[in-house]
Amino acid sequence: MRLHIPVPLRWSDFDAYAHVNNAEMLRILEEARIQAFWLPDGDVVGEATAILDARPGAETISLIARQEIEYLAPIPYMRAPIDIELWIGRIGGASLEVCYELYSPIGVEPRVLFTRASTTIVMVRADTGRPQRIGDEQREAWAPYVEEPVTFTKRG
Repeated sequence: MRLHIPVPLRWSDFDAYAHVNNAEMLRILEEARIQAFWLPDGDVVGEATAILDARPGAETISLIARQEIEYLAPIPYMRAPIDIELWIGRIGGASLEVCYELYSPIGVEPRVLFTRASTTIVMVRADTGRPQRIGDEQREAWAPYVEEPVTFTKRG
């Protein structure tokens, strides 16, 4: 099962070539991860996977260990949010691999796959900086979203 995370594009995400700048892609992936995994503030209802406390003073923080992005087609400016399909490719002892496919907005035809990406996240104790094992609550919340990792096609 995959999450569908809508992420609006900002005018500042685009470069002189009129498509999303490659450096901005990291911010877009970050936005999708925040919506998918961080507990929402106040009365906002979050995804079932949004269970990480990312507020200041939290006991555990998440750090990016690795990212890989494969650009398949330029993302043009669109006012509707792009549809990011997000799933977990692997849950390890203290890390997980978050996988993404970025598509044209829901309802836009033809549906275009723009980008594939993956991010390895390591859970770390805030007080020591040492890896923190992923707990049972996290594994249970994330288990329905585990499937095969993203397959990159343009390696070599």
